[in-house]
Parts: sequence; C-alpha cells; structure tokens
Amino acid sequence: MQANDVRLLRGSAVVTAAAGVVAAIAALLAAGSKGLIGALFATVVVLVFFSIGQVAIGRISKKNPYMIMNMALFTYIVQIMLLGLVLFLFKGTTAFDTKVFGLTILGATLVWVASQVYVFTKLKIAYVEPDGER
Repeated sequence: MQANDVRLLRGSAVVTAAAGVVAAIAALLAAGSKGLIGALFATVVVLVFFSIGQVAIGRISKKNPYMIMNMALFTYIVQIMLLGLVLFLFKGTTAFDTKVFGLTILGATLVWVASQVYVFTKLKIAYVEPDGER
C-alpha cells in the first residue's frame, strides 16, 4: 500500500472506532448489555468490511492505477451487499439487540464514508505527472 492509502485507512478506522465507542456507550445506557454487544459487533463488522475494501483498492491502484475508480465502485457495492447479508443473517438473533446493531452499522458506515471524504480532501495527492511525461 502507498503512504496515502495507509493514511486514508488509518484516519477512517480511528474515527469509525471512536464513533463505535460512543455508540456502544449509548447502547449500554439505552438497551443494556445486549445493546452493548450489538453496537460493538456492528462496529467490528464495519471496520473489517471497509478496511478489507480499502486494502484491496490500495493494492489494485499500485498494480493498475487506471482501474481505481472502477474497482472502488465495485468494492463499495460488494461491501454494501455483504453488510445487507450480515443484517439479514442476524435479523432474528437474541444474542444482541438487533435494532442497536442495525443502527450502529448505519451510523458507523456513514462515519466511515464521511471520514474517507474528509481525509482524502486533506491528502496532497499529485494529479499531474511531475516530470511532464505521458
């Protein structure tokens, strides 16, 4: 992975983990221990899914930089579909509060995407070849 990819991943993961901690505390207060488990599990799911996607995009951009946008859109679609599958698989569980789980996944996903946009706007990525070659 390139240095920019690492900064993008780290920035998004830290902010999302912090949002997950806040959600876990709120869930503990609102729904008890089952809410806490649901919020923590949802945060881990979002962090794992989106981190894997970011690593995949980083590796693809290193091998074929012209495919970045196509693969970024593809991985995002796959991630959202897999998150939907996880929500479907755990819809009837009694191990944790499913409402808290779903809301935390939604919130953590929005935080991840927003932090990706923010961190990306702060990165200094050259979009012009420095030596002028094509």
